[in-house]
Amino acid sequence: MPIKERLGADLKVAVDALMAAKQAAVKPSGLTVPQYSALLFLSDNPGISAAALARLCLVTPQTMTTILQNLESAGLIVRTPHPWHRNMLETRLTEAGQVAFDKADERAVAVERGLAAEFTEDERKTLRSLLARATAALSG
Repeated sequence: MPIKERLGADLKVAVDALMAAKQAAVKPSGLTVPQYSALLFLSDNPGISAAALARLCLVTPQTMTTILQNLESAGLIVRTPHPWHRNMLETRLTEAGQVAFDKADERAVAVERGLAAEFTEDERKTLRSLLARATAALSG
């Protein structure tokens, strides 16, 4: 099958372009895209466990452990024992983490808005529908 007929190549190019744009957007805040993603979900889910955060960020628990260790070393999060589940740590943004997240999020949102602006509302709905179909086809 020729490369120009492979949809996977088109999807990969689009994902890589999005990730590069997001990396450039969050880098001035001292974050990577995976770190930004973790802070994004932490901002909406204070106290979330690392395992739940990994599921939201679509990474393995081992990868999330590394991300959280780096964020904690940078003083952007704090992890404390859960009051009832002694083996679980709750994770929360620190004040510095909130500042870094807010700066990164402002720039990441600009990337998302720029992408969305390339499509009409109907085209965005169609694109989401097509991507959902592609995901279902590949997951089945």
